[in-house]
Amino acid sequence: MPKEKKRKLIGADTGFFYRIKEGDKTALRVFQECDVVVSILTIFELQRQSLKTNMLEWDEAIALLEKSTIVVDVTKEIAKRAANIAHGTGMPAIDSLILSTFLIAGCARIFTTDAHFELYQRKGIEIINLKNTNLHIDSC
Repeated sequence: MPKEKKRKLIGADTGFFYRIKEGDKTALRVFQECDVVVSILTIFELQRQSLKTNMLEWDEAIALLEKSTIVVDVTKEIAKRAANIAHGTGMPAIDSLILSTFLIAGCARIFTTDAHFELYQRKGIEIINLKNTNLHIDSC
């Protein structure tokens, strides 16, 4: 039996899930085809949104997200790395915590709609802003 090829992990920021809700084809394809890592802070941000708007709709989305992704808690290691990123780039705290989650989880591609993530530029890390209308993503 051939060994199954291990798929690479990708990081998905909160805005990624708003794009799915809006029917964004790239976000939908990535969600279906890739192993998606999510920070527990994304659950917080989506839950907060559900309290402001149509709760049932967001509660269903959060339940799907929890079943279909790898949800990572904030650890001391993530917090320390986030502090360095925030200090070095000026990135807001929550964004740097979410980004650090992806980096420590081993994600080389990070999908977002937040320009703050683009402040982080390192070799081997690809920040993909879904607001870019000229996106062409081949695979995970």
